[in-house]
Amino acid sequence: RISQPTDVDVVIQELGTDHPGDIAAFGKYLVPDIALVTAVTPEHMEFFGSIEAVAQEELSVSNYSRFVLINRDDIDGRFADFETNENFATYGTTGAAEYRFEQQDNTAQDGFVGSIITPENEAFPASIRVVGEHSLRPIMGAVAAGIKLGLTPADIVAGIALVRPVPGRMNMLRGMNGTVIIDDTYNSSPAAVSAALQTLYSYSDAPQRIAILGDMRELGSSSQFEHEKLGMLCDPNLLEWVVLVGPETEKYVAPAARGRGCQVHIARNALEAGEFVRSVTREGAIILAKGSQNTIFLEEAVKILCDLSEHDKLVRQSPAWLKTKDVYFQHF
Repeated sequence: RISQPTDVDVVIQELGTDHPGDIAAFGKYLVPDIALVTAVTPEHMEFFGSIEAVAQEELSVSNYSRFVLINRDDIDGRFADFETNENFATYGTTGAAEYRFEQQDNTAQDGFVGSIITPENEAFPASIRVVGEHSLRPIMGAVAAGIKLGLTPADIVAGIALVRPVPGRMNMLRGMNGTVIIDDTYNSSPAAVSAALQTLYSYSDAPQRIAILGDMRELGSSSQFEHEKLGMLCDPNLLEWVVLVGPETEKYVAPAARGRGCQVHIARNALEAGEFVRSVTREGAIILAKGSQNTIFLEEAVKILCDLSEHDKLVRQSPAWLKTKDVYFQHF
């Protein structure tokens, strides 16, 4: 694809990994002008074994890239030795990042208002309609790359104005009876679910907050630890219900959350979770749904809870996916 004649100025290519050496293999035929390293978090741990191995894998893209942009918020400084390219900069929301967003206001309806700070320009104002502070980080990565490619602040602001959440990724949906659903059902990992919970907690004026949480997959030997840690993140002062789907959440999240004093309901599947939450939800509630995809499918819980007009915003709704889920749910 990248070797064919094209009339575009920039090709954006995602490089993914779930086994050691995957990122290095791309260096056999790619020389990126700019590489963004978005995070180092415990993912695919059954194949990597340690967070240090994940860091070495993700940062190996610096070996064959001309310039590297690193997420200062989500990549610990202790992994700096794995970054081998002297041509790099950092981005994020922390004050230590060279390209950063400084927040002034945040509302569920309008997102974030603040300023973008860059080394090349004076601060310029921006409004970003996303849910959750962690959603600002990839946008700042795009801002940094755009400026390196020659975009002006006006170009950046115009592009940001078009940004909206995609299905299953921190998407705010209208629920029944004046409720709001944070639909983050595409997938789950320890860092992502922690950020999603913190976002739910930030809506302090909500009369009721409920978390529907599913298993996190591909964590290997760290699964028990990460699920127990998730249970400890469930705050009984901020959550009226913790609703769980999946064997790992039942074994590890439930005892930890109950130990903290949370009300916990264990559902056999996403459909049962949706029905239970519908039975206990009050007007004005904010509901978070977050879980991995295979056999969890929490978007089907969201389908029960959200307004009919929002169904086209749900993830995994193709005929093939619906057939797969129908077969799965028939087992119950």
